[in-house]
Amino acid sequence: MQVQPYLSFEGRAEEALDFYTRAIGAKVGTKMHFKDAPPMEGSGEGCAGMTPPADKIMHSEFKVGDSLIMASDGMCSGKTNFAGVSLALQVKDDAEAKKVFDALAKDGQVQQPLIKTFFATSFGMVADKFGVGWMVVTAGTP
Repeated sequence: MQVQPYLSFEGRAEEALDFYTRAIGAKVGTKMHFKDAPPMEGSGEGCAGMTPPADKIMHSEFKVGDSLIMASDGMCSGKTNFAGVSLALQVKDDAEAKKVFDALAKDGQVQQPLIKTFFATSFGMVADKFGVGWMVVTAGTP
C-alpha cells in the first residue's frame, strides 16, 4: 500500500510542473489534458460531465526522487487551498537544502528560514508560489 499526494492547482498545473522541474528536479511522467478524455456516454461532455478548458491538465504525475506526486488543474477555479498539508523534502546535505529551499521560496513565502536544529543540520519551511507547503530537511542527524 502507498499514499501519494494529489495536488489541485486550479488552472496552474502546467506552470507548477514547469516550476518543480526547474526548482527541485522533478521528472514529469504522465500528463493528460481534458481534451484527451472521451465524452461521457449520453452527455457529449468530457470527464465526469465537467467542461473545463480543453487545454488544462486533467491528470499528471511527477517524481521527486523516488516519490510520486500527482496533480491536476482541478475545477480551474483559480484558487488553490493547501492549508494544513506540507510536503517534506528530505535532501542529502546542507548545500542541496539551501539550493532547493531558495528555489521553492522564489515568489513564495518563507515560514521558517533554514536553521540547524536538534534533528537536522538544515530545516526550513516555505509555501511556494502556488501555496504548497514544503518542509526541507537534511537526512540524518546533526
